[in-house]
Amino acid sequence: MAKARPPKVLESYTIKGTNKTIRAGDCVLMKPAEWSKLPYVARVGKIEADARGQVKVRLRWYYRPEESIGGRRQFHGSKEVFLSNHYDVQSADTIEGKCVVHSFKSYTKLDAVGNEDYFCRFEYNSATGEFNPDRVAVYCKCEMPYNPDDLMVRCEGCADWFHPSCIEMAAEDAKKLEHFFCHSCASQDD
Repeated sequence: MAKARPPKVLESYTIKGTNKTIRAGDCVLMKPAEWSKLPYVARVGKIEADARGQVKVRLRWYYRPEESIGGRRQFHGSKEVFLSNHYDVQSADTIEGKCVVHSFKSYTKLDAVGNEDYFCRFEYNSATGEFNPDRVAVYCKCEMPYNPDDLMVRCEGCADWFHPSCIEMAAEDAKKLEHFFCHSCASQDD
């Protein structure tokens, strides 16, 4: 009996129906089993073709907050994903498109967020539900981590960030501010 040939490692793969090419290290959107669900987000580790020419991708999955133990919380951004320790092999035919998973810092500096832009600030252990880091900085009177989807204003005195609603300010007024001092900093000046 002939031995099966080991898979051939490919440098790149062109996503079917597109002119987009992926390589190891790229992030991709994977077709969900149900058409009504959002695509899954994964990082490509390796691209391989078997003896019959079937192309497979080795993936490291990103989880959305609602897919994690504990679920989505108020501070999770709509485009937030967690890099998990969940690895898998999938057919390259299930790749829907390319995406970019930014660091949290670079995501908050984007001029415009596109459909293919996501951000990650946590690693997630899918077996235990633990996050790394297990804590992040908190802001405002409500002591919540920063959500890039929410409007916040920065105090020029203490450099803390505040949600307009937490300081009893209308969002429209907050957008027009040129200078802002929180209640504590403003009362120190008096």
